Amino acid sequence: MNPSEEELKREITRVTRTLYQRGLINALEGNVSARIPGKDEFWITPSQVFKGDLKAGDLIKMNLRGEVLEGALKPSIEWRMHSAIYIARSDVNAVVHAHNPLVLALSLLGRELKNTLTLESALLGRVGRVGFKLPGSGELAEAVAEMARAGVKAIVLDRHGVVGLGATLVEAEAIVESLESLALIEYICYSLGEEPRGIPGGVLESLWKFLDSTSRNRG
Repeated sequence: MNPSEEELKREITRVTRTLYQRGLINALEGNVSARIPGKDEFWITPSQVFKGDLKAGDLIKMNLRGEVLEGALKPSIEWRMHSAIYIARSDVNAVVHAHNPLVLALSLLGRELKNTLTLESALLGRVGRVGFKLPGSGELAEAVAEMARAGVKAIVLDRHGVVGLGATLVEAEAIVESLESLALIEYICYSLGEEPRGIPGGVLESLWKFLDSTSRNRG
C-alpha cells in the first residue's frame, strides 16, 4: 500500500533525526525527500533548520518544476538535485543526502570504496562518483541525475557527501548507512596497515543476480 502524505512526512523527519544521531549529518546539513506516490510532487526538508528535531510541519512540498506548493520555510538548496533524480528515475521515490565522515575521508585520500561486506555490497551495487560541483547548483543536479540514469543507487560526491536513492525512504536510508559501514571496515583495515580485500568479482556478480531474481519472485 502506498503511504499517505502524512506518513511520508513523518518518515522523512524520522530518517533525518536518525542521520543526525548517527553523526552522518550535523545540525544544519543534509537533506531528505520523498516523492508522493502517483504524482510529480515531493516533500523535502527545509534549509537552515535544526535537523535533530525536525517536525513534519517544517517540510516543504514541491513539484518537479521547482515550484513550492506548501510550506512556509525555504526548501533545501539541494532541491534541484532531488528533482533531477526523480525526473531521471521513475523507480526512485526517496532520496537521502548525507555527509558521511568516513566515506568522505577515504575519498579525500583517493581511496574508492571496495566491495568488502556481503550484505552491504549487495544492497549498494555499483557505487557512482561525481566530481566536485558547487552545492545546490544546476551542474551538481545534472551530474547526479546522469549517474542516476546509469542505474546506480549509491553516489559519492567529491568533497561533499553521499546520495542514496531508493524505492522507499528505508531503502535510501539503508544505502547511506551501508556506505558508512563499508568505509568504517576499510578504515580499520588501513589503520592496521593492511589493504582491505574486496569480494571476488564473480562471486559478487552471482550474489547480485541471486538477489535480483529473489526480489522479482517476491513480487
